[in-house]
Amino acid sequence: MWWRAEPHDLHRITDRVSSLYVERTHVDRDDNAVVLVNKERTVRVPAAFIAVLLLGPGTRVTHQAVTLLGDSGTSVCWVGEHGVRMYAAGLGPSRGARLLNQQAWLVSRVQQRLGVARAMYAQRFPNEDVSQLTMQQLRGREGARIKRLYKHHAQRTGVEWSHRQYKHGDPFAAGDDVNRLLSAGNSCLYGICHAAITGIGASPGLGFIHTGSAMSFVLDIADLYKADYTIPLAFDLAAAGHLDERDMRLAFRDRLTDGRLLKRIVTDVHHLILGEDVEGDDADTIALWDDKLGAVPGGVDWSRNDETDQHLHHHVVSGPELPERPSWQ
Repeated sequence: MWWRAEPHDLHRITDRVSSLYVERTHVDRDDNAVVLVNKERTVRVPAAFIAVLLLGPGTRVTHQAVTLLGDSGTSVCWVGEHGVRMYAAGLGPSRGARLLNQQAWLVSRVQQRLGVARAMYAQRFPNEDVSQLTMQQLRGREGARIKRLYKHHAQRTGVEWSHRQYKHGDPFAAGDDVNRLLSAGNSCLYGICHAAITGIGASPGLGFIHTGSAMSFVLDIADLYKADYTIPLAFDLAAAGHLDERDMRLAFRDRLTDGRLLKRIVTDVHHLILGEDVEGDDADTIALWDDKLGAVPGGVDWSRNDETDQHLHHHVVSGPELPERPSWQ
């Protein structure tokens, strides 16, 4: 039976499970549910209740399951163990572009972009007022904070530390043991952030602090979590003599088993881009852009309409309502 979700059938993104990770599992379809089958159990999950499905190693998925997920507005990402690598992603046609439109609107306006950047830095300085600081001042404070973190964890673990070193394109090639572990851990962190950002329909390339890379927004978001994840983990591993890249990947994977990081990423991205208005309908709405009217409906025979048509206004639909000043300003 063919079934395709209509906008009223789709659950709001805030009502969905933010992400579901599966590995070594066969993913199939039964009516409007995806069926997860492994050696231990069989689980049915309503497709429209999942925001992002992460397919880990050893996963097989049927064409019908992917079709159902796409029609339900669920993103599918093919990832490494517990999301520490991001290989590919697919987004179904029933997902709207509200989050992406708002992200593009914010990043293309200097004051709004500065507001998002300040909001990101405010998460790292919870007891400070950063609302009037320039980007130069914010970068300076962030650099000093990271240096203090390195010094603190070096003293805590007894690991010798001098400064951060990194070789672009070969993250496990530069610096001492701690530097190489940090680079390997950050690569894992970028993978899971990339999967989450792509999965909820935002753009990984439209960054607010970083720019010029297809991963700019991934780098923005990952920087929010390094102090809690990769930095202390790198020093702990170095102190214990676990110095291989594999050691970091496995340790980082184990840190993700509680699912809290993925939930934090999804929540933070929504609040940074949408402010407090995170509950709006994200269903697919096919419209045509108009330079005077904003948006007009698709699926209409426009050959009988021109600028002199007095009934043109009856066909107009409003586009996404984008606030002039986001709620976090």
